[in-house]
Formats: sequence, C-alpha cells, structure tokens
Amino acid sequence: MKTAVWWIRRDLRLTDNQALTAAVNAAEQVVPLFIVDPFFENSAHVGDKRRAFLWAGLRQLDADLQALGSRLVVRYGRPPQILTQLLDESGAEAIFAEEDFTSYARRRDAQIAKALPLTLTAGVVVHPPGTVLKPDGDPYVVFTPFKKKAWLERPLPQQSNILPAPDKINTPDSIKSQEIPTEPKLPDDVPFPPGEAEAQRRLKTFAQETMVRYAADRDMVAQDGTSQLSPYLRFGMISARQAVVTAVSHLQNAPTKDAQKGADTWLSELIWREFYVHILSHFPHVLQRSFRPEYDEIVWRNREDEFEAWGNGRTGYPLVDAAMRQLTTTGWMHNRARMIVASFLVKDLLINWQWGEKFFMQHLVDGDPAANNGGWQWTAGTGNDAAPYFRIFNPISQSKKFDPNGEFIRRWLPELANVPNDYIHEPWLMPPLVQKAANCQIGNDYPAPIVDHSEARDWTLAAYKTAREADPRQDV
Repeated sequence: MKTAVWWIRRDLRLTDNQALTAAVNAAEQVVPLFIVDPFFENSAHVGDKRRAFLWAGLRQLDADLQALGSRLVVRYGRPPQILTQLLDESGAEAIFAEEDFTSYARRRDAQIAKALPLTLTAGVVVHPPGTVLKPDGDPYVVFTPFKKKAWLERPLPQQSNILPAPDKINTPDSIKSQEIPTEPKLPDDVPFPPGEAEAQRRLKTFAQETMVRYAADRDMVAQDGTSQLSPYLRFGMISARQAVVTAVSHLQNAPTKDAQKGADTWLSELIWREFYVHILSHFPHVLQRSFRPEYDEIVWRNREDEFEAWGNGRTGYPLVDAAMRQLTTTGWMHNRARMIVASFLVKDLLINWQWGEKFFMQHLVDGDPAANNGGWQWTAGTGNDAAPYFRIFNPISQSKKFDPNGEFIRRWLPELANVPNDYIHEPWLMPPLVQKAANCQIGNDYPAPIVDHSEARDWTLAAYKTAREADPRQDV
C-alpha cells in the first residue's frame, strides 16, 4: 500500500500508538490527520482551558512529527466529508484510528466504516469494552468484581508490548493543512505543559519518586501525592497501556510493602478509569440520566444562588471553596477534593448532579465524559455502587482529615491566610476578636456557611428515600 491516513483523535503521541504503528506498517506514506469537528467545537461541555490544552498539544505533536520528517495535517469539518476529500487528494487506501467508546464516536465511526476503509485499533483503554464480561456475557456494573474477577484475570501488558515511536514517517508534500487553532490560548495558571515529552517526564518522576507513597499521600490535598497525568491520559499524550505497564512493573518489583501498596493503589485507579469507559459503552444512557432509574425521581432543590456560590468558591466551607477556586483557576482539582465538592453540591445543597457534571466538563483540562460522569454518579449515589445513597461526606471532618493544617485552604483562600489553625476548618466559629486579629470578618471577607450540614443531611436522606419508595424498580 502506498498511502494511509493516521486519523488522530485521542492519541496525541508517537510512542505506543497502535493506530500509528498499523499505518506505518501498512503503507509507504502516512498522512497524520487531525479533524477539528464542529460537534466538539460547538459543545457547551467543552471549556476554554481544555480546548486550549488540545490546541497546544497539537502544536507540540506537529513539532514532534516534523522531527521525523513528517507534519500534522489539520482540517476543519465533519469527519465523513473530510476523510472522503483527503482520500481523494492523497490516494490513500486505508484509515487507521484508535477506537473510542462514547455514543457519538461509535455512531460516527460506524457511519464512516460503511463508506470508507476505516480500521480501528485498541489504545484508549487496555482492555476494550466487550472483552471484560461476566461468564453469562453481561457487563459488570460493580467495580470490585470487574477488577478482581475479570480485568486482572486477563493478560496484563508488559514492557515488551510498548511500541516504539517510528524513526521516520513519510508524508506526501502535496497534502495541504489548515492552521492549528490559536485561540483560546492556554493560560499561565494551567500547570500542564502539553505534549508527549512532558507526559513521559511526569510518568517517570511519579514512578521513581512518588508512587512509593501514593497509597498514603494521594488523599492529602495540599501534597503533590498524585501522578497528575490525567490531562495527558485524556488526550493520549501517553498511552493507558504504558501507565498500566509502569504500575504492574513497580508492583511486581516493589522493594517494600509501602512501595507495593502504592503501585497497587495506583493500578486500581487506572482500572477505575477503564471501568467507567466500559460503563459508558454498555450503558450510554448514563450521560442523560441516572444509571439507577429510581434516582431520576429525586426532587432536587436546585437553588441557582447556591449553585453560583458553589461554583465561585463562596459556600462558607473552606475546603469546598478552596477546591472550587483551584478548579476554576487551574483547570484541575485534586481527586479527593472532587469527591468532597461533588458530595457537597448533591448531598448538602441537593442540587442535581448533572449541574455539577456539566460545570466540571466546562472547567477541567482532563474532562473526560466517562470518568467525569462515573465520578459524579458515584458520589451522587445514582451510579455503580452497592448501597451508596446514604454516603454523605462531612465537609468539616473531610477538611480536618485531608488538610489538617489548612495549607491547601490558605493557598486558595487568601482571605483565610491569617485564621488560626483552631478555626481554619470552621471559621464561622471565630469570636469577633479573633476575626479582627485574623483580618477576616465572617459574612464580609468570607461568607458564613450557606447551609447547615446536619440539616442538609436530613433533607437529602429524605429526598433519596422518597425517590426510592416511589419507583418500583428500586433495589433492595
């Protein structure tokens, strides 16, 4: 075969790229193509920070391709039309792409495969949906058996499976490219330099320095105890397979129990990512409604003023507010903090989890439909869990446990910088003289709590109980 198209979607990398390798092995010439799809450009769920990270990542990929004698070809339009035009221009006989599993991606790819020579490869996850099933052929809907009875029982990738980047890619000079978008620009506050090299550097640093403490440190919101690889996995600047290989290698060769536990815990987090991809693939309705239909009957309070206070980091609960300001400033939020702010929105304010899901997708650099939806439904108690509806995080005890000295709080809430440790988690308890000394007047410099957690817990449990009793499909 003379020419093939490597259709880039969620795989902005050269190393361990199964679609790219298939294209290079099949053809003398390869056209690396990225299509700017109006479906995503016009989506209300795609925020400026994530879009800017993608554009910057494309520019870095173009530079990496040019180092191999190739270049990135960018086209604007609907994928079926763009691919048809490009095959006519280039004479390409095949299109190679990594399979994706959202409803839109599957409809798009099925339509294209009917008319064009599209070959889909693995790559977004290690074990694709349809390969991890119960003995009766049904998909798993609870994480622990998915992990232990199926995912870990399948052959795990080894270092020898990681595909090297090509030494050279021949791309025909005649194929024209449009400009990579320049707006919006990636803000300086976003702490994620784009590109494969940065992803590889972060993985190496995490594996060598942080993974050993991961199990103990990952929930401490003020510490850099996580890999912070999620934006790179989201856009495939590093492969899921390479991340899993790293975790498995460190698990098998761990010199201490702590190191073994750290690697095992991180591997579980990677499997959670895969689990939610499987859930979205098998149950696409989760993007429109609750996985558990009885919870579609919940009567939400949905107070817009409280939602605005939550989004602006002005709820009066310091850890919730600090995390929300971290999100809106940097495009990222610590995973423990994500659970805390999500629980507060749904279980304290009794606001529909879908409001929060959309808000996260609009602000997160790593916003991924499967993982974001799965995380929100897990916290809301509407998703894949055994008996979760009564799980309600206490924002005060969570704050004391995971930011004990208030370091994270003070970093993101400068108005609380001088509040003594005794009051940093509950500043509304400060006596007037302490408020004055801390230069923080509650109700002025920093808000009083917008709800009382104990009262909120009661009305939330009542709302969930009513919804369960109203729907005959409730679980027992």
